[in-house]
Amino acid sequence: MKDIFTYESFRVMEGTTVAVKSRTVTVTGKFGQVTRSFNHLPVDIKLCGNGKVVRIEVWFGTPRHQSAINTVCSAIKNMMVGVMKKFEYKMRLVYSHFPINSNILNNGSLIEIRNFLGEKRVRTVKMLPGVVVEKSNSVKDELIITGTDLELVSRSAALIHQCALARNKDIRKFLDGIYVSEKGTVVKEE
Repeated sequence: MKDIFTYESFRVMEGTTVAVKSRTVTVTGKFGQVTRSFNHLPVDIKLCGNGKVVRIEVWFGTPRHQSAINTVCSAIKNMMVGVMKKFEYKMRLVYSHFPINSNILNNGSLIEIRNFLGEKRVRTVKMLPGVVVEKSNSVKDELIITGTDLELVSRSAALIHQCALARNKDIRKFLDGIYVSEKGTVVKEE
């Protein structure tokens, strides 16, 4: 059944500004700017209350179209958190016999993984734009991935995880790999 009109609204976070132009949302904050296009979704995105409230509307939407409202809301909220606090994923290099070596190149935009399961092959992973990877100073064999866009940070972590998988082996025995150990923000809550 189609509802005539459905909407959801939320307040803009303190310290961020939101700009909307034809379903393209730009959020600016302390750590920079994130832009995302929602042209593929049949929703109307509006700014109300002098730019302090974001409102997402659907006219004559099926349940599938109405569920897109919550998708857009959570995506914009994640964009606001990203430009204010910056997202951070921590990954651990896990190995049983052959130590995995990692080298960070190009100011954190490229990572090289060597000696995975004793292989001679060098695996390189490019970080997505706006994402930086670095080695942890306090914990051995830990990588820290940071960025303002949650989607790009999590996809970069997935690329690193996928490049170090034990293929054609019993995964119950060969647990070597690079795994996400912690997710959060750079700026911690008090």
